[in-house]
Amino acid sequence: MSDEPKNEDLKYDDAGEDGGSGLDLNKRIKALKEKLEQANKEKHEYLTGWQRAQADFINYKRRQENMMAEWIKISKEEIVADILPVLDALETKGKKEHDEGLASLEKQLFSILKRHGLEEIKALGEKFNPQFHEAIEQVESNKGEGIIVEELQKGYKLSGKIIRSSKVKVSK
Repeated sequence: MSDEPKNEDLKYDDAGEDGGSGLDLNKRIKALKEKLEQANKEKHEYLTGWQRAQADFINYKRRQENMMAEWIKISKEEIVADILPVLDALETKGKKEHDEGLASLEKQLFSILKRHGLEEIKALGEKFNPQFHEAIEQVESNKGEGIIVEELQKGYKLSGKIIRSSKVKVSK
């Protein structure tokens, strides 16, 4: 069932009882058809505009979510970068004094950071890679050229991004 009138319903004779009123009726029908066509065009324009606005809103929402995720990632990076010196101090003290309390605290802190995406960069015995390692010194060694023989400071990645390169000694 369509709201639009059927063409066969709108046909009238040009000659009516009063001798010509059929012509006026056909003009009115033609004018109404034009109005209907115009209304349908406007309806289509409004519908298209609404759909475009809805798509724009969905895209805006998606961009906002991506920006929020990026902001959270950057915030985590900053927090982890601030905490790393504390982790280094705990690790150094724990090795020198063999204090179980500090060692436990170090493990606990590293466990927390690991849950938030922190990973240690492997260095000792690995082939030197400037993407992950920072060479502080080159030393003579029987390990072969370009092999890391000592790690001076651990390097870390957060969610795949390097926060700090490992500071290392490399064999000549």
